[in-house]
Amino acid sequence: MLHSTSLLHHTHRFLFSFRSKPSLLDNPHSHSQLQSQQQPQPLSFANSLSLPSSSSCCRVARISTEALELSHPSPSFNFRREIARLTALRDKLSRCNNLNDKLRVIDADDRVKRFFRSSSRNAGLARVLLDSKSLFLIMCLVASGQEHVLCLSETVPELDSPAMASGSVKSAFYALAKMIENMDSSNSGVGFGKLDMGMSLEDHEILDLNNLLETLAQIESFYDCIGGVIGYQITVLELIAQQLVDRKNTNWSQHMGDVKESQNLGVDAPTGLDLSENTEYASQAALWGIEGLPDLGEIYPLGGSADRLDLVDSNTGECLPAAMLPFCGRTLLEGLIRDLQAREFLYFKLYGKQCITPVAIMTSSAKNNHKHITSLCERLSWFGRGRSTFQLFEQPLVPVVGAEDGQWLVTKPFSPLSKPGGHGVIWKLAHDKGIFKWFFHQGRRGATVRQVSNVVAATDVTLLALAGIGLRQGKKLGFASCERISGATEGINVLMEKRSPDGNWEYGVSCIEYTEFDKFGITDGSLVPKCLQAEFPANTNILYVDLPSAELVGSSRNVNSIPGMVLNTRKTIVYVDQFGRHCSVSGGRLECTMQNIADSYFNSYSSRCYNSVEDKLDTFIVYNERKRVTSSAKKKRRHGHKSLRQTPDGALLDILRNAHDLLSPCDIKLPEIEADENYIDSGPPFLILLHPALGPLWEVTRQKFYGGSISVGSELQIEVAEFFWSNVQLNGSLVIIAENVMGSMKIDENSESILHHGQRCGRCKLQNVKVLNEGVDWSYDGNVYWKHDVKRSEVLKIVLHGNAEFEATDVVLQGNHVFEVPNGYKLKIIPGSQGLAIQLNPIEQGMMDSGSWHWDYNIEGSHIKLELVEQ
Repeated sequence: MLHSTSLLHHTHRFLFSFRSKPSLLDNPHSHSQLQSQQQPQPLSFANSLSLPSSSSCCRVARISTEALELSHPSPSFNFRREIARLTALRDKLSRCNNLNDKLRVIDADDRVKRFFRSSSRNAGLARVLLDSKSLFLIMCLVASGQEHVLCLSETVPELDSPAMASGSVKSAFYALAKMIENMDSSNSGVGFGKLDMGMSLEDHEILDLNNLLETLAQIESFYDCIGGVIGYQITVLELIAQQLVDRKNTNWSQHMGDVKESQNLGVDAPTGLDLSENTEYASQAALWGIEGLPDLGEIYPLGGSADRLDLVDSNTGECLPAAMLPFCGRTLLEGLIRDLQAREFLYFKLYGKQCITPVAIMTSSAKNNHKHITSLCERLSWFGRGRSTFQLFEQPLVPVVGAEDGQWLVTKPFSPLSKPGGHGVIWKLAHDKGIFKWFFHQGRRGATVRQVSNVVAATDVTLLALAGIGLRQGKKLGFASCERISGATEGINVLMEKRSPDGNWEYGVSCIEYTEFDKFGITDGSLVPKCLQAEFPANTNILYVDLPSAELVGSSRNVNSIPGMVLNTRKTIVYVDQFGRHCSVSGGRLECTMQNIADSYFNSYSSRCYNSVEDKLDTFIVYNERKRVTSSAKKKRRHGHKSLRQTPDGALLDILRNAHDLLSPCDIKLPEIEADENYIDSGPPFLILLHPALGPLWEVTRQKFYGGSISVGSELQIEVAEFFWSNVQLNGSLVIIAENVMGSMKIDENSESILHHGQRCGRCKLQNVKVLNEGVDWSYDGNVYWKHDVKRSEVLKIVLHGNAEFEATDVVLQGNHVFEVPNGYKLKIIPGSQGLAIQLNPIEQGMMDSGSWHWDYNIEGSHIKLELVEQ
């Protein structure tokens, strides 16, 4: 946040006058009428800027009770004229060389002049002191037609009126004026710069003003490639107008007289590699991904507000971001890191070297997103990876606008309703914040990108094969895709063909967001031979990116650096306005789409390509079964709703389906999982949660399991990587927890706890074992299965401390048991004369680090083979 003293200074007098005369720009008449109706104007504001004041405070006169002028567009709001006016202003500002020139240009804008003008009809004025930069930002706000953000009352009461005293009028300028007047009358001599630091206002008006200035500064800076605050509003108006025209099935470019750089000629379904069918190539590609792990980074766009999850801290009542959702016993962010560490553990087992992948996380201030994520990482000691392997960078918030006229929605004075501007800001933001340079410094040339709500993205070969192909073939961008469910709120991947102005043909794999289907005329498949919603693959936001290519886009300083700008006004915005009224309006905010960086990677050809063009493109796509690619916990299941799609409940079912597919080929009998609707009013048929380090590739995991059964209603949780299951019959609950799943923690030279792979791991062997107990109490109403928060009647629980080992052979373990094995010991259960013989012996000193047995991983062709090695 910008420091308050950097925003509020004594350099210029900020004059505010309020007229009762209606806004002429709101009247859809000619500009000549506007000129004829204007009264003679006082000296231009910019030209009358005073030199820095030497006085320590300012005097504020009483404010008149004349009606306050606001600029809400009329029903006949002329989008074309307003866009033309703002475009002309943006172009003039772009030609300015310094801030003073910009101030003079924007002060000449009719809307700005009218807002700052004083006349005999308005004897009162409030004078607030701002530095030149802050003054320019406020002027941009006014020029954009959003002065209502500053002044929200329809009438202005006297400073001593009961309305002002009661706080019913929430105008921060007026409260500020009253306070400064009182200060001045008492000759306190306290300056405005100290006001924010030393005095507490009931409504925090100065803090709100500072926050507004910070928001405007972020928009002006980040969206500089489209014209800052002014350009932001132009884009909003263009998109709203485009939607209005699209509804009439009119070509937007013709309506606006806009000339496009290239013409969209057609879209087709991309082909790409199907990992579920070409399993041999999929295995090879996954090995490329493991081999290339030292060249890869990881990127998590976690800045979204995740309103549909309705996630609230049960202790504080505070709204929480999606990353904090407690899913299957841990937060979603912890799940991402577990998946990554599992790939790193596989690399260690294959190559004998430690590899720690740098992780860049894009956060935001929405719902204290940045604070919560930072606190979680600190609380978990940065997951044993070291603070230096993480970079957190915060995306700016943008104002939410009404769908009718593009007016910013306001919750209180100086406080526009704001939300994150979409994951597409990640490329420019990564450049601005030095994230690309940070990756390059660590020798990384590619990165995998996944969203926090997708809990299955790292299943089996999907993510590794995607990265492996991208690295091996030198691609710039890759998509992991799958079958699309009709009606789902997700975009589609397409092979797009364009004709450029120079006559060349351009091709690339890209995507179309579901909010843009109307624009392309594809909602019902009317313009193409297929219905795209049914036949084209889903865009899952699982990406491989070539980092140097992504930096070129992010640093381009043009509109390409903010790809896929959209304004989704299909959602209803619910908020409380400045008068305490609960409002529900159609609206949205300017968003950009992360995956549309693909539009910068089209390949150009002199003649049209009809066949096999995809193999030559810089963009590519791979497919897998949907449950192995995407299943999102992104919205709360509503009571009485019959669909589990995109809810945590539905995501858990997909995890269990994957567990079924993983273990069934191991000659383990499991119950089938039926359609989601069969579990609306009941729990799942079983619970199986396996640590990803058991694989994460399924061909690795399957070599650790053979034979047995898992009955209906059983629970299996395995939190150990060095594990062996042979002919185990489970009827009840079996929970195995190792402190050291993949290795042990050691303190490094920076006093940080770092996970060292393969050293002093916990180990567990189960051979010819029957586990019989009452297990989960499925009748308990308080069970929340997707949280893995369940009540158990009985359980067999094995806890391995440090490098502890557990072995059970040829036994029946019946009833409720908890076996805790201390660090440095091996607990063995075998048949005995009294039923069970339990042996607890210390591990031999020479085996403390390596254990008494381990799995040896070897690459044979395009596959990984495991060998159980006894010490």
